[in-house]
Amino acid sequence: MTYCLGLLMEAGLVLAADSRTNAGVDYVSSYRKVFDFSMPGERVVFILTSGNLSITQSVINLLRQDLHKEGESLHTMPTMFSVCRYIGHKVRQVEQQDRPVLEKDRIDFHVSLIVAGQIKGEEPALYLVYTQGNFIQATEETPFVQIGETKYGKPILDRAFNYRSSLKIAALCSLLSMDSTMISNLSVGSPVDLLVYERDTFQIAQCCRLQENDPFWVEMRRAWQQSLQNAFHNLPNIPFTYTPDPPLL
Repeated sequence: MTYCLGLLMEAGLVLAADSRTNAGVDYVSSYRKVFDFSMPGERVVFILTSGNLSITQSVINLLRQDLHKEGESLHTMPTMFSVCRYIGHKVRQVEQQDRPVLEKDRIDFHVSLIVAGQIKGEEPALYLVYTQGNFIQATEETPFVQIGETKYGKPILDRAFNYRSSLKIAALCSLLSMDSTMISNLSVGSPVDLLVYERDTFQIAQCCRLQENDPFWVEMRRAWQQSLQNAFHNLPNIPFTYTPDPPLL
């Protein structure tokens, strides 16, 4: 399992992903989930992946191969919408080839992708691509998307993030969302990749990879845990006014 999220704001985009692909008692593996297909100065295109690793690897490799051929590629698509249509076609192409064999052996073939970026002449855009190749777009009213182990990291985004948030606040929200997921689910783990994109710059100026023992990561998680514990002392008292009926004789 994994956890990836994308946040859309008026100011730009924030993307975060863990790197764990398998976790067990005696076997833990990791694999980068963020892939960069940008052309600095003209477009930024990022893909985050979750699901069957062999299928996502095949899709990414097909997309890379097309960059060196004549015809359609992520560098020639005129809009982010057409970028997602093109990626969705590649997902279907790989699944049509591999799905029968995977189903025969009862192997889960499902994948999910987050596609984010901006092409000159357009607004920044954020999409969620499903295993069938169709997709939905994030909006001002629904400004974030998640894939993988989504349930633990959603509450912090619902409470603390919105389309008007600053890039700094959005980046912190994404890391706290990742931390909440890692606390509750062993299958999500470090290192964590974080990318911040400021609209109309057409290049990533801020990015980092946080290892488990990174000083900032350790301190941020400790400070958040302490803040949550302190918050309980500031909550109002529960108005216990209910008096139970006397027992029947």
